[in-house]
Amino acid sequence: MVQMLDEDGTVDPWRRRARRARRQMPLWQELPLLLIVAFCLAVLIRTFLLQAFFIPSGSMENTLLIGDRVLVNKVVYDVRDPVRGEVVVFRGTDKWVAQEAPAPPTNFAGKVGRTLGDLVGVSRPGEKDFIKRVIGVPGDRVRCCDDGRVVVNGVPLDEPYVSENSPLELPPNPKECRSRQFTEVVVPPGQIFVMGDHRLVSQDARCQGPVPIDNVVGRAFMIVWPQQRWTSLPVPDTFAKLPRADAAPAAPAPVDPDPVGGVVLILPVTAAASVLARSGRLRRTGGRRLHP
Repeated sequence: MVQMLDEDGTVDPWRRRARRARRQMPLWQELPLLLIVAFCLAVLIRTFLLQAFFIPSGSMENTLLIGDRVLVNKVVYDVRDPVRGEVVVFRGTDKWVAQEAPAPPTNFAGKVGRTLGDLVGVSRPGEKDFIKRVIGVPGDRVRCCDDGRVVVNGVPLDEPYVSENSPLELPPNPKECRSRQFTEVVVPPGQIFVMGDHRLVSQDARCQGPVPIDNVVGRAFMIVWPQQRWTSLPVPDTFAKLPRADAAPAAPAPVDPDPVGGVVLILPVTAAASVLARSGRLRRTGGRRLHP
């Protein structure tokens, strides 16, 4: 084993004590440090990169069910705007009717749990947080109906993801989303037109208006809980047929524009796992040694 020596050829006692202290740190001291590091990483990831959102309502069934948890990429829209067909989380404007929010806990343990959940991103959403699918982007002309289908820039959408569509026979009402029909909307600059997949119960842009892109929290790209529903949320193929808002020739089929979502998730998870694995190896071997 290579040892650090002083000028007189003796082993430095300070280095010997420091090496012994590192080697002999018991689990009950090291574990709290690892938990603190993991918690700080979770808060940083939740604030800047990813956040888990709880689905509180059935407006996106059967794509998303009540109780599902989705991962939301919070950095993707810092480099580009939302794309048609993506599922996004956003803050509703004053026109959007607040959804029912669970009553806040009143006991101390409940309040602490809610605070910790908010920090790491696993608590229930606020009453002004919504999740919908992007149907139109700035400049698009969106209306219904063509043979019962939503039309974007003159092209009807095939929407197999839609669950329980709204009645076609009801007349349109700009104050309610009960009817499938609505008059043509030209999506304003800097805004998006969003709709829920469960059209019968979804309160969305049909009656509450478009949403500013600045209000978008991020793109929901994966269901992570419950385990049996673990899957990605890709852009449906029907949106590949749509022309641009300026009536130019149809754009090529979009490759899912958010490949970084998985990478952003994998990197911090891998880093945390590496820290834990390294700690375990050091504990078993007594620290890394150099051999001549």
